Amino acid sequence: MQESRRRWLTFSAGALGILVSQSILAFGTQRTPQPIPSPHAPNQNFPPGLDGPDNKPGANNKSADPATQREVKDNVLKLYELASELKAEVEKTDASSTLSLSVVKTAQEIEKLAKKIKNLSRG
Repeated sequence: MQESRRRWLTFSAGALGILVSQSILAFGTQRTPQPIPSPHAPNQNFPPGLDGPDNKPGANNKSADPATQREVKDNVLKLYELASELKAEVEKTDASSTLSLSVVKTAQEIEKLAKKIKNLSRG
C-alpha cells in the first residue's frame, strides 16, 4: 500500500510540476492585445485631407506682412531692453528683501509685450 501511495504522490507531483512550468512559460510568451482601429480614424496609408495632398502652387508660401514683421522686430528689441533692465534691478536688490514695485511692474510689462509678440507671430 505504501508503494502505491508513493507512486501516486510522485506522479501527482510530477504532473503538478509540468502544469506549473507550462503556465509560467505561457505567461512569458503572451502577446499584448492589439487595439481595434476606430472606423472614424484616418487611414495611415492615405495622406491627410479629403482630396489628398494640396498640390496648389504657392499654397505653402506664407509671406508675413512687412509692417507686422517690423512691429515684431521692434517689440523684440524692446523686450530685450526690458529684460536687461529687469535683470539689473534684480541684481541690485538684496536676496533676503522683497522685490520692489518697479521690478514687479517691469515683469508685467515684459509679460504683456511677450504676449503681443506671440499674437503677432501667429498672424
